[in-house]
Amino acid sequence: MDNSLHISELQRVVSVDLKGLKGSYKESEYELYIKTAEQSFDTLVNRVGRGGEFLGWLNLPSQISDSQRELLMKIANDWKSDIELVVVVGIGGSYLGSKAALEALSHHFSLHLGKGEWPQIVFAGQNLSGEYLSELTDLIDKRSTAAIVISKSGTTTEPAVAFRLIKRVLGQRYSKEECQRRVVAITDKSKGALKKMADDEGYLTFVIPDDVGGRYSVLTPVGLLPLAVAGMDVNAMIEGATAMQAICSQRSRENPAIVYAALRNLLYSQGKKIEILVNYNPKLQYFSEWWKQLFGESEGKEGRGIFPASVNFTSDLHSMGQYIQEGERTIFETVISVDKPKRDLVIESDQENLDGLNFLSGKTVEECNKMAELGTMIAHMDGGVPNIKIGIPALNEYNIGALFYFFEFACGISAYMLDINPFDQPGVEDYKRNMFALLGKPGFEELAAKLRSEI
Repeated sequence: MDNSLHISELQRVVSVDLKGLKGSYKESEYELYIKTAEQSFDTLVNRVGRGGEFLGWLNLPSQISDSQRELLMKIANDWKSDIELVVVVGIGGSYLGSKAALEALSHHFSLHLGKGEWPQIVFAGQNLSGEYLSELTDLIDKRSTAAIVISKSGTTTEPAVAFRLIKRVLGQRYSKEECQRRVVAITDKSKGALKKMADDEGYLTFVIPDDVGGRYSVLTPVGLLPLAVAGMDVNAMIEGATAMQAICSQRSRENPAIVYAALRNLLYSQGKKIEILVNYNPKLQYFSEWWKQLFGESEGKEGRGIFPASVNFTSDLHSMGQYIQEGERTIFETVISVDKPKRDLVIESDQENLDGLNFLSGKTVEECNKMAELGTMIAHMDGGVPNIKIGIPALNEYNIGALFYFFEFACGISAYMLDINPFDQPGVEDYKRNMFALLGKPGFEELAAKLRSEI
C-alpha cells in the first residue's frame, strides 16, 4: 500500500468525531487501545493474521483496471437502449453492497416516477419467499428485463432458486441469443455450478476474485455492475474508495479507521456489547444493513464480538428512543452524519399557526434535522450512551465509495484486536445443513431423521 503521503496531505473524506465520548474513558485507556489498534493495523497490512489469504480487497480500489471500467460501462450503455428492468440475483455480500449504494444515491421515489433514463433495479435471491418471487414474475412480465446473477458457487439456495425461476421466464420470452445479451454472471473464474452454466449458455461473466470474500466485494463487479447499469458514476465511487485507501494505509493516529477500531473495542471492554449505527437520512437505511453484515459476520464468532444493530432517526426515536435513553446500559451509538443534503426545503410561516411551529419559519427542514441530531446525541450522552460520530461531506458516489472502504478497513483492524479471523463465517453453514436435511437433499437423511425427532 502507498505510504508516501501523510494523512494531512490527503483529501479528508471520512472524519471521526470524539466529542460524544466525553467522560467515557481515561486517556491512559485510549492510549492502550490506540497502540493495540496500530498493532492490528500491522497484522492487517502485512497480511500475517488469520484469514490473510482473503485480503484482496485491501488494494482493490487502486487496482481496478481501465478495461474493466470500460466493460462495465459498455454493458450499462447497451442495456440502457432497450432494457427497462434489471433483476440482480444474490444474497448477503452479493446484494447488500449494491442495494446500499443504490438506495443512498437514488431518488427516494424513483420507482414511482415512471420510466427514467436508466433501467430500474430490483433484487431477487435474498430470501426464500414464494410470494416475493411470484410478484417479481408479475413485474418481469410487464417489463423488458435483464438479469445479473451473482454467486461464487452457484449453489447457494436462495439465489440458485431465484435464478432458476428467472432463467425460465427469460427463456420463454427471448431467443437464446437474446438471453445471452440479457444475462451477466458474476462468479468464480474457473469452477462452480454458475460458472459452468454461464459457459454452457454463453453468458458474459465477471470474476469474483478468490481472495475477496462476499461482504468485502462491493468494490468488485459484484457491486459496481448493478450501479453502472442504474446510471451511477462508478468511476467517482472508485476514486472515493481509492482516496480512502490512501488514508487508511497510513500507520497514524490521524487514520480514522485506526481511531474507530480502537474506540469501539475500548467501549466493548467496558461492557458496551451493542453498537447501534444511526443515520438521520433514510437513504442510508440499507447502508446500515450492509454494515451489519460486515461487522456481524466478521466479528461474531468464538463467543466474542460487538452485536451490530441500527436505527433510522428521527423515525425510530418514536419507537427505540425510549430504550436507548433509559434501557440497559450495554450500548453505544455510531452516528453517520452527512454535512450537506442534495436538496432542502424552507419552512414557511402560517397565519393561523395552529401547530405552533411559526418559530421555525425561515429555517430549512435540514436545519431542524441537524438540531434533532445534535439534541439526540446530547440526550443520549447524558443518559450514559457514548456516541462516535462518523462524518462525510455529502451523499454522492465519491463519498459512498470512501465510506465503504473505511468501514471494511476498520473492521479488519477491529476483528484482529479481538483475535478473530475477520474473513470466515463457519456458523453460517449450520442453518444450511439443517435446511438441506429437512428439504430431503440426498446425503442428509441421517441428519433429517435426527432433526425431525427434535421438533
